[in-house]
Amino acid sequence: MSSLRWTFPDPRRFFPSLSRSLSSRAVRWARRRQGHDGSATALAARRIYILPSGLGFVYAIMTFVLLLGSMNYNNNLSFLLTFFLIGLGLVAMHQCQRNLVGLDLSFAGMDPVFAGRKAQCRIAARNPSRTARFQLRLNGPNGESETCDLPAGESHVFSLPVHTTTRGWISIERFGASSRFPFDLFRAWAWLHMDIRGLVYPAPADNPPSPPPSESSLGHRQHDARGEEDFAGLRDFHDGDSPRNVAWKAYAKNDQLLTKQFSGSDTSNQWFDFASIESADVEERLRILTRWIIDADRRGDDYGLKLPGADFPPAHGEAHRHACLEALALYGSEEH
Repeated sequence: MSSLRWTFPDPRRFFPSLSRSLSSRAVRWARRRQGHDGSATALAARRIYILPSGLGFVYAIMTFVLLLGSMNYNNNLSFLLTFFLIGLGLVAMHQCQRNLVGLDLSFAGMDPVFAGRKAQCRIAARNPSRTARFQLRLNGPNGESETCDLPAGESHVFSLPVHTTTRGWISIERFGASSRFPFDLFRAWAWLHMDIRGLVYPAPADNPPSPPPSESSLGHRQHDARGEEDFAGLRDFHDGDSPRNVAWKAYAKNDQLLTKQFSGSDTSNQWFDFASIESADVEERLRILTRWIIDADRRGDDYGLKLPGADFPPAHGEAHRHACLEALALYGSEEH
């Protein structure tokens, strides 16, 4: 049988302007009261708020009506049931608040995404106590995380969805941790204000012009898919070098990563130049460069990027791709 769940109308739907005003006032008050949180914060009892849920209000009204009936008929069994329900509600309120006290929360990172896509902010929660925590959930500006139980001494990483619209840094001013355990009669929550930000790449262009033609060169470093001819020596390992070209025997001898060099084979690379794109829109230029970088990286080609005030020599690999896209994301900002 499917379980039944009480649902109640949200009063915010009937008074939207009043709800927004009260919410903004509450946000400012909480920020002044709590101040700024560090990258890792343990929830103290004084910063945890608690209110009855919709089901809790119905429970309180039902208990009050039962109390009136007990007094009216002077029924001892009815009094016993009434005080049992009152005691159960008080225990549930205490346990709901204690379910969050001492919980350690820390920012665990946010992977870069392209503008228009949903980012995932990771928050690590650790339970340092000897008792388990139940029905924990995080709340952010764009949605909620999954609900999770946390055994004693265990940790869990929650994911909060974050909507993105423009390139650059995106930040979350605050997020909340909440719980309705036990019985769903109360909702306890706490707000946290951490330095949380993630990088948003420009959205790639849908129909970009053709990129500039590749330039051939001789004797450069090799890629996984390229041919290898005459061995030309060893050099220091760099990010993006193929593991196939690592001199593993030399690494076993002297514990130093070296890469094999080969001569006599042609390589090709491309330069993606911001100034060469025929468009007056800066954002459109950045979107076109983003698309060229994605396509070149998918093919495994070497590519370089030229921006006003910054050049990235031709290379390949995840580190090079991120460096180029980061430069595009921060172009024109103070950090560029």
